[in-house]
Amino acid sequence: MKEIHVTDISAAVARLCVDACCRLPADVRAAFAERQRTEPSPVGRDILGQLMQNADIAADEMMPICQDTGLAVVFADVGQEVHIIGGDFAEAVNEGVRRGYVDGYLRKSSVAEPLFERKNTGDNTPAVLHVRLVPGDGLRLRLAPKGAGSENKSVVKMLVPADGIEGVRKVVLDAVLAAGPNSCPPMVVGVGLGGTMELAALCAKRAAARDLASRNADPRYAAFEDELLELINKTGIGPQGLGGRTTALKVHVEWAPTHIASLPVAVNINCHAARHAEALL
Repeated sequence: MKEIHVTDISAAVARLCVDACCRLPADVRAAFAERQRTEPSPVGRDILGQLMQNADIAADEMMPICQDTGLAVVFADVGQEVHIIGGDFAEAVNEGVRRGYVDGYLRKSSVAEPLFERKNTGDNTPAVLHVRLVPGDGLRLRLAPKGAGSENKSVVKMLVPADGIEGVRKVVLDAVLAAGPNSCPPMVVGVGLGGTMELAALCAKRAAARDLASRNADPRYAAFEDELLELINKTGIGPQGLGGRTTALKVHVEWAPTHIASLPVAVNINCHAARHAEALL
C-alpha cells in the first residue's frame, strides 16, 4: 500500500493550475506551426502566427494564455493500492486550486450557486472533480481549465440507434457551426458516444482533454475521428472564425456501452488554448 499525503496532492494541483493556464501544451503549439504551413487563407496564417506569438509570450513571462482561466476541471485516476493520508482528498484538490489561482494571479471565475446570487467564490473553488478508481499504486492528476466561451457551446443530444452514424455526424457539425467564432477556433472537439446522458457528456469532456497526438484505440473510431476533422475543416470557419481550413486541430471520440434503445451524443469544444497539464504521484 502506497501512502500519499494530502499536502503533496495540493502542491501538485497548485502547480498544474499555473502550468496549464500559462504554458500551451507542446503538441498544440506544434499543431499551430504545422497548420500555418498548410493554411491557404492569408488571414488564417496570420492569426495562427499571432496565436503562437501569444503562447510564447505567455510561457516566457508565466502569464495566462487567455484572460479566461476557466473552471478547474480535474480528472483523478486513483490507484487501488493508494492510501491517501492527512486529510480529505477532495478538499486537498480544492486547496491546490485555491493556491494555484490566488498565488498564481489567475482569474477567479467560479460562482457559488448558478441562478440567483451568483456570488464569486473568490478563489476559483470548488474544482470540477472526476475520480476514477484504477489498478496500481499511483495517483494521476490531469487538470484541464475550461473557459466559458467554448464550454457554452457544448451539446448533448439523445439520438436513437436508427439515427446511426449520419445522426452523429449531424450533431457534431451542427455544434461546430453553431459555435462558429465564439469558441475561438482552431478548436479541439471532444465527442462522447453511448452510456447515458451524463456519461456521454463525461466521455466528451475526457475526449476534449486528451493529448493532441492521441487516437482512439479502436480503429473504427480512430477513422471516425479523422473523418469528422475533415468535415469540420471543410466548413470554412477558419482561425478565429475569419475563414480558412483550420477550424479544428483535432477531433477525439470516446465511447461507452449504452442501452439497446439509446444513442447519446455529446460534443465538448476546447478553444485554441486547449489547456491541460498532468502529474503522477
